[in-house]
Amino acid sequence: MKIVIDNAIPFLEGVLEPYAEIRYLPGREIAARDVRDADALIVRTRTRCDAALLDGSRVRFIATATIGFDHIDLDYCRRRQIGVATAAGCNARGVLQWIAAVLHHLSQRDGWHPAEKTLGVVGAGHVGELVRRYAASWGFRVLTCDPPRAAREGGGDFVPLEEVARHCDLVTFHTPLDATTRRMADEALLRRLKPKAVVINSSRGEMVDGDALLRSGRPYVLDVWEHEPDIDRRLLAGAILATPHIAGYSAQGKANATAMAVGAVARRFALPLEGWYPAVAPSHPRPIGWDELAATIGARYDIAAESDTLKRHPERFEALRNGYSYREEYF
Repeated sequence: MKIVIDNAIPFLEGVLEPYAEIRYLPGREIAARDVRDADALIVRTRTRCDAALLDGSRVRFIATATIGFDHIDLDYCRRRQIGVATAAGCNARGVLQWIAAVLHHLSQRDGWHPAEKTLGVVGAGHVGELVRRYAASWGFRVLTCDPPRAAREGGGDFVPLEEVARHCDLVTFHTPLDATTRRMADEALLRRLKPKAVVINSSRGEMVDGDALLRSGRPYVLDVWEHEPDIDRRLLAGAILATPHIAGYSAQGKANATAMAVGAVARRFALPLEGWYPAVAPSHPRPIGWDELAATIGARYDIAAESDTLKRHPERFEALRNGYSYREEYF
């Protein structure tokens, strides 16, 4: 049995070696010749899993150590009977704490308190639901848009995207990328937003039309970018805060993702690794008030310094991402 693994996935070295031949490669460089005789792949978003990669291979299973799966051609995999597993929800608290750092930075920069602002949360899955709940506890008025959940749940407390645009001072996107969400934040939506509304994107770069965002003159904070790692330098320069696709890069989030990928491979191939988890201290989720957050987040995560580094060295986007020092979750 052979498994090809993205070498930027942490905590994996030595785990699967007793049960399979393992080959570690940079995710962007994994090619058809590398997977031809592989039974399974463990990847991140940098590896496009489609016919170009998989035709003629013996791959039977793909585990992605990410919550997103737009890098995997699911229709192709279904036709070829290739199993696919994601790490849905693995990094939700890491993203929550990135959002917390963003909101605190904006409040300090612009001199407001959460009770004065309405936050729009677009997408209420693992991440969006956490953001919604914590933001409400911090004092924000929160409007949530999630059309699929609204359809399943008969409306609930969800509002249309147009209402988010009309009423919200800050809009944060947490949706998967598919045909219904690609360039959701387009010129028309950006035009409908409140004056000075801040656009925040930590989902997928293609969610936001970067050219339209630049033309709109609206303030924005980005962790994800179109055409990564070759990001638009104009978009980078204009961002209030800019980070290299690391919103979910907490130690616990990464440990969760790797454990979920290993568990999926173990179940598929009957390996004795069910329940394996890296030697990482687990997170201890708890409520946190805005005053405590404001007093602690800067020491825990200096997002402004991180943004400055990327702005000074945009050519190092991939290196900054792959060499990132994982943050510790503390709420």
